[in-house]
Amino acid sequence: MLLSILDQSPVISGLGARRAIEETLALARRADELGYHRYWLAEHHAIAALADPCPEVLLARLGAETRRMRVGTGGVLLPYYSAFRVAEAFRMLEALYPGRVDLGIGRAPGGDARTAQAVSGGGFPDAARFPEQVWQLVGHLDGSLPAGHPLERVRVQPEVEGSPEVWLLGSSDYSGALAAELGLPFSFAHFINPQGGDTVMRAYREVFKPGREKAPRTMVCSFAICAASDEEAERLAAPIDLRRLHMALNIDSPMPTAEEAARHRYSDEERRYVMGQRARAVIGSPATCRREIEAMAARYGADEVMVLTITGDYASRLRSYELLIEAFG
Repeated sequence: MLLSILDQSPVISGLGARRAIEETLALARRADELGYHRYWLAEHHAIAALADPCPEVLLARLGAETRRMRVGTGGVLLPYYSAFRVAEAFRMLEALYPGRVDLGIGRAPGGDARTAQAVSGGGFPDAARFPEQVWQLVGHLDGSLPAGHPLERVRVQPEVEGSPEVWLLGSSDYSGALAAELGLPFSFAHFINPQGGDTVMRAYREVFKPGREKAPRTMVCSFAICAASDEEAERLAAPIDLRRLHMALNIDSPMPTAEEAARHRYSDEERRYVMGQRARAVIGSPATCRREIEAMAARYGADEVMVLTITGDYASRLRSYELLIEAFG
């Protein structure tokens, strides 16, 4: 099974965004050594717990820090941007790291409505144009815009051989159906929506039309925390539990440390809420994580599993990734 990493560059309480970015680069170097297949960076805006609003910029550095694994975005929030501008940015990345670059794209806002308006230059991003944008982006990258299209003769630079892989990301049937219609690989965000993704993935494969890809290709992405024992993994999961509660209460703060999480006294209602969120994650020992990840991949029919790990300290996050890939040999 192919194992990959999604990194949101978490900001841990008391350490700051610069440290978060340094830890992303350190983790990418180690993931390359460990044998992970690809490493993606996520785009978020105006969220105190996450440090990366421009993954394509960080990706330019991350590619130089790694040698073997694919690197990319999971994903660029395309409704904010010009399809042409994104195409040129990733053509440049492909020139720098030929044969290793992925362009994962999504349509979620990645922040609050006011920030979305600021990012898009004063208006609100028009998600209704998303299918056209995706089609146009692929056309720019491949030089495949049809004769007579107004932008057919626009020159996309740098003019190099090869092109990044384009993945469509989503947590609903909308994205799966669009990926199938356009002939693109599809990644389902189980870590956002743990319900119904297997049905979405089956529908994607059933109605897939050959396009940029000749056959359907699938990935599922889940939260994961792996530790030496199930009990230790539960302890490491406490900060993400508290972070999810903060999100539900609109508390914008960095990721809690393990000590901060241990001090929180949950009401019965709060406890029910955070435990209800656990379906989005795989938490346990190496044996437990392997068993649950293999079951998830089988349920989704996924060719690849991407894992997102956030804990209350960077050392345990790194160790989780080490233990996980060791569990899969």
